[in-house]
Amino acid sequence: MLTDPISDMLARLRNGALARHDRVEMPHSFLKQHIAEVLKGEGFVDDVRTSEGEGPKMLTVVLRYGRGKESAIDGVRRVSTPGRRVYVRFDRIPKVRSGMGVSVLSTSKGVMTDKEAKKQRIGGELLCEIW
Repeated sequence: MLTDPISDMLARLRNGALARHDRVEMPHSFLKQHIAEVLKGEGFVDDVRTSEGEGPKMLTVVLRYGRGKESAIDGVRRVSTPGRRVYVRFDRIPKVRSGMGVSVLSTSKGVMTDKEAKKQRIGGELLCEIW
């Protein structure tokens, strides 16, 4: 049993990118799937797939690389943890790496990026930052 499945997901993505793996597999949850789809929309990963078979449902994230096998993900940081939840208003959402990265928020209208949350003028729980 994991106490923080989002941190586990981010660690798997970071470690997979550093090891130059093509894809990363992890146990499925809808929150992880929505975070991965946000990362796909922002261009950090190529594809997100769910697989059902014998045993538990799995989430597969296909990593994106540039020229010379450079990963699209340079770094990740978990902001809100189970022991310390971080909530922000839409006008207090921090910029990540001077706008070069993206913050992922869980809002009342779903999981979205910092840019979408500012555009819709809603705040929420600041899950993680990716650059």
